[in-house]
Amino acid sequence: MIQVPATERLSFALLCQQDAQLLFDVDQDEEVMRYLNGGKRTSMQAIKEIFLPRMVQYRDSSRGFGIWQVRRRADDAYLGWVLIRPMGFNTTTPSADDVEIGWRFKREYWGRGYASEAARAVADAVLAHNCQVRFLSAIAMPDNAGSIGVMRKLGMQFVKRFLHRDALGEVDAVLYRQEINTKK
Repeated sequence: MIQVPATERLSFALLCQQDAQLLFDVDQDEEVMRYLNGGKRTSMQAIKEIFLPRMVQYRDSSRGFGIWQVRRRADDAYLGWVLIRPMGFNTTTPSADDVEIGWRFKREYWGRGYASEAARAVADAVLAHNCQVRFLSAIAMPDNAGSIGVMRKLGMQFVKRFLHRDALGEVDAVLYRQEINTKK
């Protein structure tokens, strides 16, 4: 099982099906949900019936894929999470060489560099154990300046604007990507 080493400020643990409350807690702020679904809070029923089953589809602790809870080391406060999974995980042909990363943090922790720090730590740990991965990608709504800022801090470049389709629907999105140095 891959572990994400703690950073100076943060610690990480892979979420499991018993962690519904952690996912629910983050999704109860309309501002957090603004660039995901227009600001609608996620119900516990949706967490249990949609989000957890989706997570189980791509969760693979031996590869580090899943949703990583992020806690502040100083006080063990739960800040949010970082997701990492194959691009196109919900299609018949998920990518073997392109990994998607995403994050969701409680609003009270925005603007402190936690998302960038956590995403970098998770990406570094997971990519170190998945040598076939050539790209690290992220998707956001075009107006989500905060997430796009994190993507840029991770070294990602704009690829395209497109209509993103998944099991939850369609949304106008931008794709950012970083090529991973595969020379070891």
